[in-house]
Amino acid sequence: MNTVKQNSNAWDKKVEEGSTYTKEVSKEIIEKSKIGEWNITVTAGKPVPKSWFPSSLKGLKILCLASGGGQQGPVLAAAGAEVTVMDISKKQLEKDDLVAKENDLNLTTIQGDMCDLSVFNDDDFDLIVHPVANLFVEDITPVWKEASRVLKDKGVLITGFTNPLLFIFDDEEDMKGNLVVKNSIPSSTLDHMSDEEIAEHLTANKTVEYGHSLESQIQGQIDAGFVIAGLYEDDFGGSRPLDKYIKCFVATRAFKMNLDIKQ
Repeated sequence: MNTVKQNSNAWDKKVEEGSTYTKEVSKEIIEKSKIGEWNITVTAGKPVPKSWFPSSLKGLKILCLASGGGQQGPVLAAAGAEVTVMDISKKQLEKDDLVAKENDLNLTTIQGDMCDLSVFNDDDFDLIVHPVANLFVEDITPVWKEASRVLKDKGVLITGFTNPLLFIFDDEEDMKGNLVVKNSIPSSTLDHMSDEEIAEHLTANKTVEYGHSLESQIQGQIDAGFVIAGLYEDDFGGSRPLDKYIKCFVATRAFKMNLDIKQ
């Protein structure tokens, strides 16, 4: 199975179905962003603190990584940044292209894998915005390493990811309102499926998701040369059973720092 191709097709399908994360921002939001009244999310709903960004985005080179859908990228471009949006889904990127064209924004789209940023040079960007997306790759180590490589020294990585606690529960039972522990971490959507069920899942163009450990999410960034300088949590806004007990999303702000610390 080619996970990148599978999830690319699956997200194209989500666009066709009108999923929440495929709905582009309105012209009204773009107009407000142009006068400095903007915010974005990298989790389910809680806005990223404005203090995590420079006071002005004018001329800032930003990579919106695995961030198609016409949401974060167009807002940041309207606020004055020079934005590149990279995503595996062609149809998600078409949303960004549409908003950019309609509003004359400085935005470029590139279809590609978040684990492979070889189209970019070292030290290319001032800031990377990476919403909840690394659950769609089996190994997130390359994501952190590549993000570090293409960021300038003291560049900022703002990322959202899923608390692995979410993935220990049976997803079908969760949707019914029941919390049934089923999976270990790390985990995959395809765990516990028969060969026939896997074939049906893939043929139906459904996403393959991976539950990553907190160590791989946080220490993974540190190992790639980042210093974490901010963190907050978010939830599903009350739509999932776990919202009553814990917030299932985490956002971090990390600086790329070329530190030489000797023990």
